[in-house]
Amino acid sequence: MASLAVVGLGYVGLIHAVGFTLIGHRVAGYDVNRAVVESLRRGKPHIHEPGLDEALRKALESGRLKFTDSPEDAVAESEAAFIAVGTPSAPDGSADLSQVEAAARAVGRSMRGKRWYLVVVKSTVPPGTTEGLVARAIAEESGAELGAGFSVASNPEFLREGAALEDFFRPDRIVIGAGDERAASFLLEVYRPIEAPKIVMRPREAELVKYVSNVFLALKISFANEVGLLAKRLGVDTYRVFEAVGLDRRIGPHYFGAGLGFGGSCFPKDLRAYIRLGERLGVDLRVAKANY
Repeated sequence: MASLAVVGLGYVGLIHAVGFTLIGHRVAGYDVNRAVVESLRRGKPHIHEPGLDEALRKALESGRLKFTDSPEDAVAESEAAFIAVGTPSAPDGSADLSQVEAAARAVGRSMRGKRWYLVVVKSTVPPGTTEGLVARAIAEESGAELGAGFSVASNPEFLREGAALEDFFRPDRIVIGAGDERAASFLLEVYRPIEAPKIVMRPREAELVKYVSNVFLALKISFANEVGLLAKRLGVDTYRVFEAVGLDRRIGPHYFGAGLGFGGSCFPKDLRAYIRLGERLGVDLRVAKANY
């Protein structure tokens, strides 16, 4: 059993705080919003997700889950912190990392005096953020040295709204972008109760996996809608077409429901951030731009 802190109790953070508890770990969930913390202490989630009310109740009854509005309290009792705060779009379309930096600094200040600590970024961030901005912020606030006093890792989430708990307990894969072997070993042990392929790579590779996954799914939805326009002119049933196309194992049946365009809280902002990343690096991401 590991002792973990989850920083940020929004959609991603709360699901992971509850999930980690139910697979046997001790968890301290931290959020700056005291009203959210008080509500969760009473067993009342502030987000809707099928099965979450019951899962939260079981987690609280286990005695291994607590909620706090004090980062010092959360970090003091833990071996690792999972940063799960928002990364909305900045005015230029890039990812706004202000919440990530603030969370990293709060963790850094709170881990002073620890011999070693692991900071894991769950938030969707541009490649290089975990080893760059996050590691620098922690080192500056804690006075610890990366690789000696603390380690960093990227561990992106792939939760679907409406099926988040299922995706936590039965994921397609678990991606671990570890900054060093100690971080990799710790996270492999954390996820040992979950049966799923576990892929260990560098942090910036894991960060890119998240963007590529979301951008590709957005592209798939747009392609399905384009085919739908053609099928309508031809008098063809789009759904029958994609039923057959999706049986090809190279392609798969998911995200081919022609209709409304892609939306939600992730795909639009992550597509914008992906395009902006390419521009910053001098790469013209024409396929992604065509989908925007």
